Amino acid sequence: MGRHKKQPDANHMTPKQQAVFDYIKQCVIERNYPPSVRDICAAVGLKSTSSVFTYINDLETMGLIKKDPAHPRALMITTSEFHAEPSESIVPDREVAQVPLIGTVAAGIPLLAEENVTDYYPIPVDMLPNQKVFMLTVKGESMINCGILNGDKVIVEQQSTCHNGEIVVALVDDSATVKRFYKENGHIRLQPENDNMDPIIVPDCQVLGKVIGLIRMGVK
Repeated sequence: MGRHKKQPDANHMTPKQQAVFDYIKQCVIERNYPPSVRDICAAVGLKSTSSVFTYINDLETMGLIKKDPAHPRALMITTSEFHAEPSESIVPDREVAQVPLIGTVAAGIPLLAEENVTDYYPIPVDMLPNQKVFMLTVKGESMINCGILNGDKVIVEQQSTCHNGEIVVALVDDSATVKRFYKENGHIRLQPENDNMDPIIVPDCQVLGKVIGLIRMGVK
């Protein structure tokens, strides 16, 4: 007979389970939201994101954290030490979604396919319109006039249609680009927000989503 897998036990956590839980707890205390999967990998010395998800599932089985079925990447600490008094500044029960950061986009491959995702970023759920969102790192200076800079990570609501003038992520020649969208007579104009750059004129393109926000790291 095969060996039965031992069920996770909160009273007998493995060192790695404890390390993952302690790091999540530390981030919630210090930042009011949990870390990204890549952050956990780096902090506890794991090499793959799949290992992190295994430990997260273990912690949920133990009853130490909770995931919302409607927002599968949202994590909340459930232990009693996190039920703070109203006067305290910790807000641990705020739902946070782990939004996927897309590294590459290719025609014919589902946008959120595992091979496209390079990281996950924690974003409060109440700041998102729904769970169909992703992030993309901006490359270049084509949108500087509207405040989107090189290296910014735009938050994108996944949708296939948009209105003229909206800032979208569009797939052109197997490459994702962030531009203002205009459907005109017989063609699509993808307009940069940079006076030194020309628009992209194409017969048609695939709209991947509408930009709804951005994250900028390392502001001085």
